[in-house]
Amino acid sequence: MITVYDTACGSKNLGDQIIMESVMRELAEIFPYSHMINYPTHYPLSRYALKKSWSNELAFVGGTNILRSKRRFRAHRNPWALAFFDARRMTPAILMGVGSFKYSGKPDWKAKWFYRRALSPVWIHSVRDNYTMNKLAQMGITNVVNTGCPTMWRLTEEHCKQIPYTRAKNVVFTLTDYNRDPDRDAILMEILMKNYEKIFFWPQGSGDFEYVKLLMKFDWNNRIKIIPSHLRAFDKTLEQVQRLDYVGTRLHAGIRALQKACRTIIIGIDNRAIEKHRDFNIPVCSRNDADVLSKTIEESFETQIHLPEENIKKWKLQFENHHEGVLKNNEKNIVR
Repeated sequence: MITVYDTACGSKNLGDQIIMESVMRELAEIFPYSHMINYPTHYPLSRYALKKSWSNELAFVGGTNILRSKRRFRAHRNPWALAFFDARRMTPAILMGVGSFKYSGKPDWKAKWFYRRALSPVWIHSVRDNYTMNKLAQMGITNVVNTGCPTMWRLTEEHCKQIPYTRAKNVVFTLTDYNRDPDRDAILMEILMKNYEKIFFWPQGSGDFEYVKLLMKFDWNNRIKIIPSHLRAFDKTLEQVQRLDYVGTRLHAGIRALQKACRTIIIGIDNRAIEKHRDFNIPVCSRNDADVLSKTIEESFETQIHLPEENIKKWKLQFENHHEGVLKNNEKNIVR
């Protein structure tokens, strides 16, 4: 029995579904005979549910920007909705591709106290970038490797060779409702109008559709097709529309496009995309420079993602002995 703190359950951002799909896929490969129990991170659990989640030997936190430099005493005031003193009672958790929220100052004493007890001192943690690794080091947590987000773990050199170099005829784009810049986002849409024949918009977040409606001019309505706001519809578009690029501010929509071997340009608007570009060469352009974006769209480029393969392997292999022990104890019950 393995506890999984599920960052997609109850989330208004479909990017969390993209993350947790990869998290569950990787855990299923590492622990093929274990039973995964998912518990939401966004909302406080009952005391009964907490005790159940803490009764398992292993507990994983699925990667997203859940770490903060500040912690509150009450559960509902924290993005990982645990109360301050829950850290003393819980099974210490293992991070899996987790990130830190925004650029921030030094961790406060409550964050240091909480995470040093809530996170395992024995198992190696996996974080999504060097910035997060440095944040944990400031809290005194050093059993950490930078693996990138689990959504990236299969973006191998072989996979990236399947991604086209040149501009496609069509494009799917995204915007971010909670990080608005109407002037620059309108310029982005104008650039797409000039460069592509068919234009699709996918609302990854709960407020994205309302935001794009504010930016759409009357003569744009016939040019932009809205994709339904669920992951299956986005996947269908990426898989079935021939010669499709992705350009947009939503990071994990871009990662999903890369998973589907689409030529991708992510517009960096926060630390997540910027740090991923810095650490792994994920294709990112700044929202502040429209000329660079136009040039990148028009020119050909090769997608070359630098995966930290040794760190990913190191993180996975630490569970090998645990997995072998499970197999040995349950050998008679396994159907072959």
